[in-house]
Amino acid sequence: MQRSATPEATAAPQPSPNPEATEQSKPTETQPTPSPETNDPNKPSAEEPAPTPEEVARQLKFIEADRLYLAGQIPEAEKLYREIKQPFTKIIKPQELKPAILDPAQLSPAGKVYWREAEAGIASKLQTRTLVPLKLLVEQYPEFILGNIRYAEVLKQYDRPKEALDVLERASSLYPDQPELTKVRIAALAKEKKWMEASLAARQFAILNPNHPQAPEFTNLAEENLKRYKSYIRGEIRGNAIANIITGTLGYAVTGSLLGPFSALDSTIMLLRGEESIGESVAKQAKKQLDLIKDETVVGYVNEIGQKLAKVAGRNEFKYEFFVIPEESLNAFALPGGKIFVNAGAIAKTNSEAELAGLIGHELSHVVLSHGFQLVTQGNLISNVTQYLPFGGTVGQLFAFSYSRDMERQADTLGTRLIVATGYAADGLRNLMATLEKQQKNAPPTWLSSHPGGKERVSYLEELISRSKYNRYAYEGVGRHTEIKAKVKQLLKEKKERKEKKQDS
Repeated sequence: MQRSATPEATAAPQPSPNPEATEQSKPTETQPTPSPETNDPNKPSAEEPAPTPEEVARQLKFIEADRLYLAGQIPEAEKLYREIKQPFTKIIKPQELKPAILDPAQLSPAGKVYWREAEAGIASKLQTRTLVPLKLLVEQYPEFILGNIRYAEVLKQYDRPKEALDVLERASSLYPDQPELTKVRIAALAKEKKWMEASLAARQFAILNPNHPQAPEFTNLAEENLKRYKSYIRGEIRGNAIANIITGTLGYAVTGSLLGPFSALDSTIMLLRGEESIGESVAKQAKKQLDLIKDETVVGYVNEIGQKLAKVAGRNEFKYEFFVIPEESLNAFALPGGKIFVNAGAIAKTNSEAELAGLIGHELSHVVLSHGFQLVTQGNLISNVTQYLPFGGTVGQLFAFSYSRDMERQADTLGTRLIVATGYAADGLRNLMATLEKQQKNAPPTWLSSHPGGKERVSYLEELISRSKYNRYAYEGVGRHTEIKAKVKQLLKEKKERKEKKQDS
């Protein structure tokens, strides 16, 4: 995982609210007020217990620390934050990766033997003598970058391109900050005419390693491969292959759903237009069919946080929009191109603005890193957009992209960097994960069902924050969040009453 320099924090611009208006909220960090047990996280819970005097006092301390932070009295604010926040306690130690090795001389004696045998096999042009030691080498010493590259090259030489790509993908996921390894993978993908995957691999390197001197080169590689992909799609649309697209493996249609009638031809044309086209198309239908919250204060709050994070995210070509759905579950999802939907429950069940920013930053990172679009281009538009919301379906289950473990780590890493860069406490996302992990004891929160990880994620986020020296003692936004949370709870209560009244009539 590439370590980036700690971004210079900028204080959040919102004024701190009056502490007297915040007595009914929960404390921040990892000790939220316990909520009553429920078997279904999507169903409303019973009345929440009143906070204890200790919790109220702790919350007021956070509000005072936020006030000092916004007033520019940073040392005084940090002193208070340190008094309130507990030190990290690592529950599970993440598996530590060995540092990357670029020089064969750095290998262990056993590793050097494998390398010598492989080089001798290559010189003798003997397939088995070459492949066997290389396979053992990359399995036992995955940190040896040149070994992975050489193994992939030999596999391609012996007409085994899929295995070569698998080797490069595994190595790149372990060492995403190694430019030569990533370049070889991009070239291998392009040779197999996987131009979109090549483009995404290049763009992800540039975004995840913004301070690397070769980052601009990878941005150019991303654009070049994207042009090749679009050229290929245009050819498919113009040529006779269009019949195969409509009737073949992509020849499905989805009806009676949020996506509306959606054929393979539609998906192919949208892929040509790009990520924003896909997100815009689905979001347009969503806005028509979903009962979105219209309250300007609530929507403005979420949009303000989201736009602030989007400004430093590195994908200025997208038009970012943020919507709030009147659902009680703690959930959020992102569409390709920058359309992000947040459940009202994500506001009601988080403990601070920093936690909510962590959630939005994580979803925003999936957009910026093109994770959803990557799933779409792999032909998984329908299979990964699970259940696609039939009429009357549960909004909380609207989208559950099957993100890979690597995608989740990338989004956690970038999401944490985004909240640091915008002046929030660096542990906003970590604290959200801790809150969710505690809630999971009764029933898995909806968001965790598509973003798994539990204790291990809390642990590696702690490791990321500590290793990168990110600042945990920055703006939390407890007071303002409490006011918005109270408004959201009232809106959800009114919705529930309207629904019950309608059922009784």
